[in-house]
Amino acid sequence: MGRNMDIQSIKNRFGIIGNSPALNYALQVAVQVANTDLTVLINGESGVGKEVFSQIIHTLSARKHNPFIAVNCGAIPEGTIDSELFGHEKGSFTGAVDARKGYFETVNGGTIFLDEIGELPLGTQARLLRVLETGEFIRVGSSKVQKTDVRVIAATNRELLQQVQNGKFREDLYYRLSTVPIRVPALHDRPEDIHILFRKFAADFANKYKTSSVQLDEEAKQLLINYPWPGNVRELKNIAEQISVLSEDKQINAKQLGRFLQPYSSNRLPVLSTQGGANPEFANERDILYKLFFDMKKDVTELKRMFFDVLQHPELVAQNQQFFNELSEHRPASTELHAPIHLPVSVQPAVSNNGQPVLMNNDIHEHVEVEESLNIMDKEKELIIKALKKHKGKRKDAALDLGISERTLYRKLKEYDIEE
Repeated sequence: MGRNMDIQSIKNRFGIIGNSPALNYALQVAVQVANTDLTVLINGESGVGKEVFSQIIHTLSARKHNPFIAVNCGAIPEGTIDSELFGHEKGSFTGAVDARKGYFETVNGGTIFLDEIGELPLGTQARLLRVLETGEFIRVGSSKVQKTDVRVIAATNRELLQQVQNGKFREDLYYRLSTVPIRVPALHDRPEDIHILFRKFAADFANKYKTSSVQLDEEAKQLLINYPWPGNVRELKNIAEQISVLSEDKQINAKQLGRFLQPYSSNRLPVLSTQGGANPEFANERDILYKLFFDMKKDVTELKRMFFDVLQHPELVAQNQQFFNELSEHRPASTELHAPIHLPVSVQPAVSNNGQPVLMNNDIHEHVEVEESLNIMDKEKELIIKALKKHKGKRKDAALDLGISERTLYRKLKEYDIEE
């Protein structure tokens, strides 16, 4: 009973809503590990509230009167993150006009929360491992070893073991960080808490905007619970605020609620529009990409074969002209072609002495059968190069066009050795 009271008091203190067993267990582990100096790795999807857990651990620890700092590793450029964490000496790099202390120096005796730890470059990972194992670090541009007494709490929304297998994260650092792992459950794994959270947010926003709190009917409640919540608690809070501000009717039914929810398929991927409906065989993005590339390859090969058939049999031109006209009418709107596809009606294949048609290139049949690369990395590299050319080397615009962050684009440029 005492432990349950402790967990409830923690919820009240930090504004945590919900009673799901997975949430209670995560809080229980955080409370138990708080008064130690063990390194903690908090796992969970984006928006579940991982930083709150780091604050709980620090507040309940012996370091509670010492500094606490949260660092988003994914938001710091790769070229400056070592300086941010470990400091630098004057003149150690361009722009280093003065010496600077890093977080591991200024937060000595306190706690550092490293969010998005999976974004750390490999070189920085090696420096962090040294701090965790020996408490030692070296400023950028210095040779002097310094000591620090900092507790590290890390968090990630990625599967770090997968990154270890892909060579993107150090295995020794992974096991050093995950001395005590805490997994914060996603909102879709806490269905019993969804409506309770919504009511709390709705009441808060009603008080903030001086209006009546919105209420959901039974069908709307069920829709709220069945929605997959890819953005977790953060998305639920945003939805509650939107409804509180934009809805004139404070009694919300399922149809009204549906206007505020994003359309997602049952596998939590964006819905793909297909004539035959969703195919359960392709359950993830990689499978879908493979299918798209395979279909593209078949289409290109078929078009090549048809072209050479026309060269050898001119009487088929009229028949194939109709086919290409139909193809141009049904091609996707995103295609770069802006005019109907036409075959030249005056195609005259070369003929030999005996009057039989011949091909101008003896190797042309080999080109028809060439297997195009279906490697996703090759296609990704090709798309990045096209985007950079399209935007004349401007990374920010290219990254926006590709739907990735500028930092991710920078990493891909190095990974694929792409010259700008």
